[in-house]
Amino acid sequence: MMNHNEIYPTFQSDNRIVVKEGDSLAELKLLPSDTFKLAVSSPPYNIGKEYEKQVGLQHYLDWQREVIKELYRIISDNGSIAWQVGNYVGDGEVFPLDIYFYPIFKSLGMQLRNRIVWHFDHGLHASKRFSGRYEVLLWFTKTQKYTFNLDPVRVPSKYPGKRHYKGNKIGQLSGNPLGKNPSDYWTLMCQEWENGIIDIPNVKSNHPEKTLHPCQFPIELIERCVLALTDEDDWVIDPFGGVGSSLIAAIRHHRRAMVIDRDPNYIRLTKQRIIDFQNGTLKMRPLGKPVHQPTGKEKVSQFPAEWLDKKEENLFENCRPI
Repeated sequence: MMNHNEIYPTFQSDNRIVVKEGDSLAELKLLPSDTFKLAVSSPPYNIGKEYEKQVGLQHYLDWQREVIKELYRIISDNGSIAWQVGNYVGDGEVFPLDIYFYPIFKSLGMQLRNRIVWHFDHGLHASKRFSGRYEVLLWFTKTQKYTFNLDPVRVPSKYPGKRHYKGNKIGQLSGNPLGKNPSDYWTLMCQEWENGIIDIPNVKSNHPEKTLHPCQFPIELIERCVLALTDEDDWVIDPFGGVGSSLIAAIRHHRRAMVIDRDPNYIRLTKQRIIDFQNGTLKMRPLGKPVHQPTGKEKVSQFPAEWLDKKEENLFENCRPI
């Protein structure tokens, strides 16, 4: 009898959990075509992190093109690729990667279904430009016939009692009892009630899922993709698996999953996180949990007394007549 909790080192169609250490492109070439329902990842951004080697933008895109071509080959005709990217920064200039990735996907004949903006409130602070607080998730499908399950990812309606006021449905409820379709702008959970937007904070030092990975995927971000773009028992693959957040999101919802990563430390952490998840001890942020909002009573959220004089001085300078 198959052990659904076993972690396998190589892909077999009847496995459920595969954690592969190796080069992403080389390993993808070994996988069978038309197999995975969803390929989802946040590829290395080529910005000089510990786990990356800084290379030229064009060289980076050429490498990514080959990876995406293999992903296109291995996803099923009703499958999707969800590619979450930020910016390439060279000599202080910002190059938005979603703009560069779009023609790569289109050259394969894929269709863009959504360009989802994921906004978060915390991150690195820039000194010579405005601080970046969003990244982009590109959702492409392989064909016109693709899996999309809206109900599992609906958000609460602001006016669930709203009714049609004219036409042949006058007086009938106009909404859906499960909620409404979320927008393509994912941020502040408290605003889901107002605007239908989804709140998913990034994984920083105080996040319950934080590991040693410098750019860790929040599980919740991938859960939205898994629930909407796959069915139970479908295969999900992340070619840049990091510490396994995509895999956790998939098996949490009864999908099969494979991750690839070349870093043995991340592979070790991924396996441990899987075991912790199976044992019920993995720390995870619950799907849909509101982001903490300061009350103003916390000392850290109050304006420091030693800044007051400086603030008043700046206000005075800015208000002086020219």
